[in-house]
Amino acid sequence: MLKEVPEFNDQMKVVLYVFSVLIICASLMPLVKKDYWTFRVFDYPRFQKLILTLTLIIIWSFEDYSNLSQVDFGILTILILVFFYLLKQIIPYSPFSPKMVKSANKHEKTTLALLTGNVYQYNREYTKCLDLIKKQAPDVFMLVETDQNWADAISILKTDYPHCIEIPMNNTYGLLFYSKIPLRNTSIHYLIDDEVPSIFTDLDLGHQLIRIYGIHPTPPVPGENTHSTERDAEILLVGAKAKEYDKPCIIMGDLNDVAWSYTTELFLKISGMGDPRRGRGMYNTFHAKYPMLRWPLDHIFVSKHFKVKKLKVQPSIASDHFPISIELVLDKSVENEQLEADHKDKMEAKEKIISGIEF
Repeated sequence: MLKEVPEFNDQMKVVLYVFSVLIICASLMPLVKKDYWTFRVFDYPRFQKLILTLTLIIIWSFEDYSNLSQVDFGILTILILVFFYLLKQIIPYSPFSPKMVKSANKHEKTTLALLTGNVYQYNREYTKCLDLIKKQAPDVFMLVETDQNWADAISILKTDYPHCIEIPMNNTYGLLFYSKIPLRNTSIHYLIDDEVPSIFTDLDLGHQLIRIYGIHPTPPVPGENTHSTERDAEILLVGAKAKEYDKPCIIMGDLNDVAWSYTTELFLKISGMGDPRRGRGMYNTFHAKYPMLRWPLDHIFVSKHFKVKKLKVQPSIASDHFPISIELVLDKSVENEQLEADHKDKMEAKEKIISGIEF
């Protein structure tokens, strides 16, 4: 004989109300187009919110529907709508969606292999990072959050990577860029903040130049930057420059923004760049130490001229981020998906860039 499912008591119902309202608010908060961190921080845990929403829907389903009030039905209906809203946002970053950047044939020769990672400035386990780079042997790698100690430790790789751009800093915004390929037209910019550098350089393949933009904008978190204004402006400004360049180029680094945020989608629209994650998976790179709190913060975006041969999140280097690597094939005839920017998108991007510069 089947046991009857016990009805919710008043205390259980109150707890369920509280959690339901909280997850609904957390899920809808990113729709508020404000730059303050209390809104933008809810962009990050979208997959976690999806799981929590589904869990709450399942818990609500144990209640006898005849005992549900209009308020109960309203909350359950909103939870179901929120679930499908979050699912719609997540699906493009899954194998169930078409690949935004086409895959290369496994027999095609890799044109360029890159690796980028946030080392966590106070991490002193240099050997883990060095071993990973030696094992993966990318053509180019960029490390962020690098101070002078990191610059000294990584310098032993100069024999294999003679072309270097080193900007060690003690404010967690240092950059180290190492390449086996000769560099041309290198410049260091402080696009938005005088203490946050970015790298523009061309890789000289002999028959072709490939422009690399290396960036690490500030995150919208208390104690760092209470607004996302500067982060958004730097991402969009570099995206606009990539669009203007209109030749093979790559934007890489810790963008302190998740792949599915409104800002990143606006960036894809105004830059014409492709996100290799779309149609492949989320490839979460942060937080390395907390499996339940992971999302994609480190990115490698590519122009329409590339196909992806391999995309991989690399093992831990004792940082709070995992490095991410990619192997690309240059193919100017490839027809990758591109998001189109309308007049409203262009005006909004322009306004955000101006706001960031004036912030």
